[in-house]
Amino acid sequence: MPTITRENLGLLNDKLTVLVTKEDYLPNFEKSLKNYSKNANLPGFRKGMVPPGLIKKMYGQSAFADEVLKSVEKSLFDYIETEKLEIFAQPMASEENDIRQLDCNKPGEYSFSFEIGIKPEVVTADLTKAKLTRHKVEVTAEMVEEEVERLQNRFGTMSEPELVDNEENVLNITLTASDENGNSLEEAVGKENSLLVKYFTKKYRKQLMGAKKDDSFTFKLNDAFEKKELEWVLQDLGLDSSNADAADAWYTMQIIKLGFVTKKELGEELYQQVFPNAEISTEEAFREALKTDIENQWNVQSTNQLQDSIFHYLVDNSAIEFPETFLKKWMQTGREKPSTAEAVEAEYPKFVQSLKWTLISDKLSRDNDLKVGQEDIKNFAKVQVMGYMGLKALDESHGWVDEYANKMMSDKKFVEDTYHRVITEKLFDWATSQVKTTEKTVSAKDFAAMQHHHEH
Repeated sequence: MPTITRENLGLLNDKLTVLVTKEDYLPNFEKSLKNYSKNANLPGFRKGMVPPGLIKKMYGQSAFADEVLKSVEKSLFDYIETEKLEIFAQPMASEENDIRQLDCNKPGEYSFSFEIGIKPEVVTADLTKAKLTRHKVEVTAEMVEEEVERLQNRFGTMSEPELVDNEENVLNITLTASDENGNSLEEAVGKENSLLVKYFTKKYRKQLMGAKKDDSFTFKLNDAFEKKELEWVLQDLGLDSSNADAADAWYTMQIIKLGFVTKKELGEELYQQVFPNAEISTEEAFREALKTDIENQWNVQSTNQLQDSIFHYLVDNSAIEFPETFLKKWMQTGREKPSTAEAVEAEYPKFVQSLKWTLISDKLSRDNDLKVGQEDIKNFAKVQVMGYMGLKALDESHGWVDEYANKMMSDKKFVEDTYHRVITEKLFDWATSQVKTTEKTVSAKDFAAMQHHHEH
């Protein structure tokens, strides 16, 4: 019977050495050779009548190595299971292992060593002691007015005028990097975009009046657009909006098509298009419904921000030690693609943070009996289907949704991804119920600035 010795190499890092004797693998090796002999089909010999010596010469060394390594592997994992060792990744073969020591003509004792990283004890931070802020965005009359205008344009009627005659005209354009004379730069690729005339500076709005399809204009971006619109244009071009040189570059704009949207009038037809399942008959009720809708959208983002704060509180304040030496070695040699020591050093902090969160979330889910059942996954699939179809509520007439959700659940990857999403939602719902939050009202601008500093 194989014997295993265990040696500590460092914090949560042990070495397991497996010693096998010929009694452990020889019977299986001889059985393997017999199977080769039964199935061998060699010219000059009837099937199953190939001499054993020839079979051993042809297949012996390969079969011998397979059976020895199978015996080692089985003993290793039996030991890990018996000792109830919770380890990271797979045991990592030591560099001292040498498969060349195996000789089918001289069966004997062989030893192979493996390093293991042992999962640490996880002491999670006490969420009841966390003091976190939940930011509530103030929805202003101006925000509601902007949404009204956006919806009037969205449901409006598009026409194609021959000339630019007002600031609400839509320009479908191509922007190409050029010199100041309008000559395209070498390898420059034109990028299409759609802009309203009012997005340009007052100076360029005057120049655009009377323009028609195929007309072109050459300008510096920071001359043609105000600050906010300039950021949009730079981002659409794939450029850094904070790069002054990019904003100071010359571009040639060619008009591909002109458009003009006649806004949808405020009235019950528009109200029904925006809120098909609500009975809204007045402008006041419409604006109130929009305000509630906007508040709900911001509340989702507020919840996400609070969950981000909970994530940081748990990761920063939970006590977990890691077998750093083992993990770095595994990152360098144990993964599918080998890496360099320098690359591992750069990646390690984020890798450990992710690993820490995995251990924390697993422990909290177990300790609080958070589970995901088939019904949870199916309900998630239904919500997905409803979202695809633009449905906000499910009723008996939508029986096909149930059928489609069942098809989605036959996809193994969908089920696995959904499991992780749902268990994460349940974990954060539980965590949010544990923390003490202080509500603070902020402007949309200030909230957006906070979001920028906490992106994950």
